[in-house]
Amino acid sequence: MHTVDVATPGGLYPIHIAPGRLDALAQVIPANATSIALVTNPTIDALMGERVLKALSGCGIRIVTVMLPDGEAYKNWETLNVIFDAMLGAQLDRRTVVVALGGGVIGDMAGFAAALYMRGVRFVQVPTTLLAQVDSSVGGKTAVNHPLGKNMIGAFYQPIAVEIDTDVLNTLADREMSAGLAEVIKYGLIMDAEFFSWCATHAAGLRERDPELLAIAIRRSCEFKAWVVSKDEREADLRAILNLGHTFGHAIEAGLGYGHWLHGEAVGCGLVMAADLSSELLGFPLQDVERVRELVTAIGCPVMAPKLAGIDQWMSLMQGDKKTEGGAINFVLMPRIGEAIRRTAPAELVARVIERNTV
Repeated sequence: MHTVDVATPGGLYPIHIAPGRLDALAQVIPANATSIALVTNPTIDALMGERVLKALSGCGIRIVTVMLPDGEAYKNWETLNVIFDAMLGAQLDRRTVVVALGGGVIGDMAGFAAALYMRGVRFVQVPTTLLAQVDSSVGGKTAVNHPLGKNMIGAFYQPIAVEIDTDVLNTLADREMSAGLAEVIKYGLIMDAEFFSWCATHAAGLRERDPELLAIAIRRSCEFKAWVVSKDEREADLRAILNLGHTFGHAIEAGLGYGHWLHGEAVGCGLVMAADLSSELLGFPLQDVERVRELVTAIGCPVMAPKLAGIDQWMSLMQGDKKTEGGAINFVLMPRIGEAIRRTAPAELVARVIERNTV
């Protein structure tokens, strides 16, 4: 088992990475817990719900299962209230532990519910998608979407543990694997050129779910994110580099309607657009733009974005992104592979990149 420790002002907690971690979940539930609120969805429940309930029953405390509808389209305040209704209806107290069993949507909503319920109860992340394992489950970002923007209503709230069972990746559709790999290669682009090259060399094996390669990719991704989060828990500065590709990606998701593209698919396409804008603004080498495009293609994500309703809608959606400050859109851009900075960009350059990368 690999353990990556995350140290933040909001808490110190471990990320455990190994096959079979679902069977060891009782080990991370605190001894003084009075109950467990297990938040999941029907898809995940059918695949592993019984196994998780059996593992958690070893705690000898009451377990209340909260079933949410499946999909990004339901990541909203109305669905969040389903969690509160279940917890309040069961009269769960402040020593309840929320267990988020699912992908990024479940993790974000269950974590946000834990942050708000009785002003904060403990929670454990059990991510079941590659994207959630390498990104959304780590670092304490919790949120729901709003029709005018993705993740605009939320809180920074750290879990007490992240339990990554690498075996669950065998249950994923190929499209979900590709979406997760987009977040993996992002870490190479912003922090480690050698890791980016490693991803390019092993793209086929990663996509085919080679367990040894995936274990390396997950561990390294978690190490990168843990380091960034430890330096900047609340995204005052450094942590913003983790949003490479996300300004374009979030516009795609909001413009199409949440759920049409997977988050990682939108981010993968956004990485290509960010590389292109980096070339226009910072002199990022054109051959490296092509390297990014080739790797995003190799992992199975789209490299051309939808036109949506045109440039005006694109700009409006990006203006609504939470990274906008004083009306200026902050993009994460790259002077070179392995380094990222935040910059604003002239509207005409952004428009040119959008025109060049949409169909």
